[in-house]
Amino acid sequence: MSRAKDLAKKNSLRIKRKKRVRGNIFGTAELPRVSFFKSNKYISAQAINDVEGTTLASINSQTMNLNVNKENAGKVAAAFAETLKAAGIDTVVFDRNGYLYHGVVAAFADALRDNGIKL
Repeated sequence: MSRAKDLAKKNSLRIKRKKRVRGNIFGTAELPRVSFFKSNKYISAQAINDVEGTTLASINSQTMNLNVNKENAGKVAAAFAETLKAAGIDTVVFDRNGYLYHGVVAAFADALRDNGIKL
C-alpha cells in the first residue's frame, strides 16, 4: 500500500512541476515547443505549435527499438534533430514536461544542442 502512495505522490509532484513550467512556455510556428516524455521503457518527443494546436515533428524510441538510458536518449535526439531540420526548424523551446533536468532529460537536450538545434 505504501508503494502505491509513493508513486501517487511522485506523479502528483511531477504534475505540479509540469503546470508550473508550462505556464511560462509557449510554442509558435517559428519557435515550436519540444515536449519531452519518458516512461520506464520509451522516450518520445514532439515539436508543437501551440497557436494552431498542431504537431510539427515527432519521434518515439519504440520505433527505433531503443530503451531509456542516456546513450539512447542521445541517439533519439540526433534522429529528432534531423527530423526538425527537415521540417525547417532550427530553434525550439524545450519543455521538460515536469521531469527534473537530470539524466536522460539532460542528455536528450544536450544531444539536440550538439546536433545543431538551439534551445
